[in-house]
Amino acid sequence: MNSEITISKTRRVELSDQLFSIIIPSWNNLPYLKLCVESIRKNSHFRHQLIVHVNEGKDGSLAWVMEQPDIDYTFSEQNIGVCYALNAARTIVATSYMLYINDDMYVCPGWDKALADEIRAIGHNNFFLSSTPIERRMLSDCAIEMDCGSDLASFDEEKLLKGFAALPMHDWQGATSPPNIVHTDTWDLVGGYSIEFSPGLYSDPDFSMKLWKMGIRLFKGVEKSRVYHFGSISLKRIKTNKGYYTFIAKWGISQNTFTGSFLRRGQPYDGLLTEPQVSAGQKIKSVFKQLKTVFYR
Repeated sequence: MNSEITISKTRRVELSDQLFSIIIPSWNNLPYLKLCVESIRKNSHFRHQLIVHVNEGKDGSLAWVMEQPDIDYTFSEQNIGVCYALNAARTIVATSYMLYINDDMYVCPGWDKALADEIRAIGHNNFFLSSTPIERRMLSDCAIEMDCGSDLASFDEEKLLKGFAALPMHDWQGATSPPNIVHTDTWDLVGGYSIEFSPGLYSDPDFSMKLWKMGIRLFKGVEKSRVYHFGSISLKRIKTNKGYYTFIAKWGISQNTFTGSFLRRGQPYDGLLTEPQVSAGQKIKSVFKQLKTVFYR
């Protein structure tokens, strides 16, 4: 990103009963953005602050957002990626909880109540929670597999709404990916999303690592909070960064070691995480990979 970043901000919704601030970064993805927002409007139990960051908006998404009286927004004329977008949106957050969701997701009924119930049960703010994705072809052990379409043209909303709640799943360890939610105090303490990972690849585990470093050990995927995920619609259009090596250079271990050994991502939830026992082999591999970052960063 060579040119100066200029962000405009519009805060226009004044409600006293908003529970979460839902941040949706979007890059010329209007049809999916509309579906995501509409699902939040009709399937949420509580009222929330909706914040969209519009990257470019050349597809009409800026004009559409401006027409929506219930959406606050930030805007950049260039595509600044997820990290800058989330940090920009933070400046107009009006609640105590920031929830980041991708624009290619559809939230299922009760998704927000399950998160609110979990937060209430925890009783403190030292947590990081994720919703559970439903995917046509599950991309990780954190997901549930159910084919309700690969894109908007094939999306079977009726099938999803009839069947999503009965799909077997359990609470799981290792919250990282969106939809995820954190208290604003925690977000501010660790400095939000790290811009060295722009446009965003590997920024999710980096954020989790920053929470780990501040002492948080409650990384929980909430199985009753469910969303349908079409799958990296914007990611397919960008030039990806070398976040894998950036993560290793920054933290001294690979993202796979962190999410697998530290966060135990996808394993059934069994309480607070503890310090992992990293094997000698993993340590040797980490040293080797750190050396490789000199050539690949």
